[in-house]
Amino acid sequence: MRVATWNVNSIRTRYARVIDWMLREDVDVLAMQEIKCRPEQFPVEAFAEAGYELEIHGLNQWNGVAFASRFPMEEVATSFPGQPGFLKGAEGPDLPLEARALGVTVEGLRLWSLYVPNGRALGDPHYDYKLDWLAALAHDTQQWLAAEPELPLALMGDWNIAPLDSDVGDPSFVPGVSTHISPPERSAFTAFETVGLRDVVRPHVPSGFTFWDYKQLRFPRNEGLRIDFILGSRAFADLVTDASIHRDERKGDAPSDHVPVLVDLDIDLGDDEYDRPMVF
Repeated sequence: MRVATWNVNSIRTRYARVIDWMLREDVDVLAMQEIKCRPEQFPVEAFAEAGYELEIHGLNQWNGVAFASRFPMEEVATSFPGQPGFLKGAEGPDLPLEARALGVTVEGLRLWSLYVPNGRALGDPHYDYKLDWLAALAHDTQQWLAAEPELPLALMGDWNIAPLDSDVGDPSFVPGVSTHISPPERSAFTAFETVGLRDVVRPHVPSGFTFWDYKQLRFPRNEGLRIDFILGSRAFADLVTDASIHRDERKGDAPSDHVPVLVDLDIDLGDDEYDRPMVF
């Protein structure tokens, strides 16, 4: 089975490109972030014609997450239990939840498509929200794995954190000034390893960026960031046989500023693989 994640930066703008890549790479399940639309605006028919079912969580023209899968998706969740909300200028426990998390179960795998808050600036309320959001997710992840130690769980998406210095090639990101590279953000990312997850891509792809800003020729100069990750439980990691970052998807006409990250899993699908829709 091939499972991938991609911040598509507006699915209505890029659905043809996304579907073309999925078919070329024989992707079974894709987690998408920043779809930037409501479910009724999503190009459902194009994905159906390509043989994919969809689960979509989008509230407006911002944020939004989705899954496309060749296999049935079950146990759909549009938030994790402790997920905090956010509303600019407001405080309190009952703030509205943004469309940043979507969980599904596919062929026994528990998968989450995640769009971690950006943080905006050090000291901004959105930065505190980002850290609270990550802490709540880490706490819930710990609870999930405590309840089911053998759960093949993967948290996939745009984490908006470059955990290592080698993950930063964009000179505009300055220690002590910029988000994405601050010690609290990196500690929040490391916390997921503490609760039992691991980066299942880096062992296969030690270097390489997943995001390049559109401005100042960042991509031609390879001044990017590695901020898109697949973190898996031990049971999920044991299934991974290979991984790849698809840098070429940043090229061409109207690309997303992110590229897909993909893992190959050693899963016996039995006869299910012969039940996939035929695409001509």
